Amino acid sequence: MSRIEAVAQRFAVKGRLVAVQPVPGGNVNDTHLAVFRTTFSEERIILQRINVRVFKRPAWIMSNLRLVTDHVHQRLHREAKGEDRVWQLPRIVPTKSGKDWVSDGEGGFWRALTLIASAVAHDKAQGPEHAFEAGTVLGQFHRLVSDLAPGKLRDTLPGFHVTPSYLKRYDETRAAAAGKRRLNGSVEASRLARFVEDRRSFASVLEDARERGELKERLIHGDPKVNNVLLDELTGKGTCIIDLDTVKPGLIHYDFGDALRSIANPAGEEEIDLAKVYFDTTLCEAFVRGYNSRARDFLTSSDRKYLFDSIRLISFELGLRFFEDYLAGDRYFKVRSEGHNLHRARVQFKLCESIEAREADIRRILDGLTSSAEGAVPKRNGRPAPAPRPRAGR
Repeated sequence: MSRIEAVAQRFAVKGRLVAVQPVPGGNVNDTHLAVFRTTFSEERIILQRINVRVFKRPAWIMSNLRLVTDHVHQRLHREAKGEDRVWQLPRIVPTKSGKDWVSDGEGGFWRALTLIASAVAHDKAQGPEHAFEAGTVLGQFHRLVSDLAPGKLRDTLPGFHVTPSYLKRYDETRAAAAGKRRLNGSVEASRLARFVEDRRSFASVLEDARERGELKERLIHGDPKVNNVLLDELTGKGTCIIDLDTVKPGLIHYDFGDALRSIANPAGEEEIDLAKVYFDTTLCEAFVRGYNSRARDFLTSSDRKYLFDSIRLISFELGLRFFEDYLAGDRYFKVRSEGHNLHRARVQFKLCESIEAREADIRRILDGLTSSAEGAVPKRNGRPAPAPRPRAGR
């Protein structure tokens, strides 16, 4: 019996374990699908080993996850009767001893979550309807946790989605000997460094607004990219947002911008041809309609004032993080080859340029939609095709 199989059998799941298969994707945690069977049923769970190099206090992640999932499940149960769909969220699978996680004795920290059945995810936007549903799902999540006090959750990643913190880390990495070698050894790296310098003053726009009291702290998802949104494969409607490791107190603008950075770039994060990378305002408009249909009641005028800044900032921030990780020797994000993080940074900076070029159109969309009373569903063009794999998070 392998170590992973032994870990899987420590969770309270009925039946015999018949298979444990790796789930590809995810930049941080190691994810597997575990299948249990009885003579009349089958149950599948998502088994994950949390990356303790990234999440220094994995027990805090599970504490946050327990608080959030219990709170959301209670609200969904109370509100189910009036909904147009069945909203879902993974449930923590307890161990046979009643805990929420196990240690494998070799420093591995494991947890199990229920698999959302009959749901699919996509790495790229499949069209306006998909974008609308992604916006609806994020707006619904923000609404559901809007009455959960941020102070109840622990900050599992201090500085996460605080752009000035990433800029400070970038400066430190760039000044180190290894960072200098990588920067000076690449013409493209030098070009990206100039890109950062040209936008340095913009990095604190949201944090400055927070300091002035214009924006208040709420609970955020932390990583609401397009492939963390699940669609019901039978109805095509959004059903769930997954990958809750980064749920923490913060500004919802980071979520809003990150989701649009992901959904409105039809080329995706890994596109080789930079000419294909651009910000699609049609997808943006559909997403904003969906988000507004759920989030309009708690968005303030100050929140709306900084929505464009959030879209521009988050693509810059993620590009900065990829670039810093490249200079540091690829310590955070998983890479498939030398220079992978450098190219990821190029994609995000190209997207940032596209957002800047389309500022007038994006502001028009935000001004016209975020203050409206209803979000209209875009015309159906067929449901997105099913994804080839289950999505389980980072």
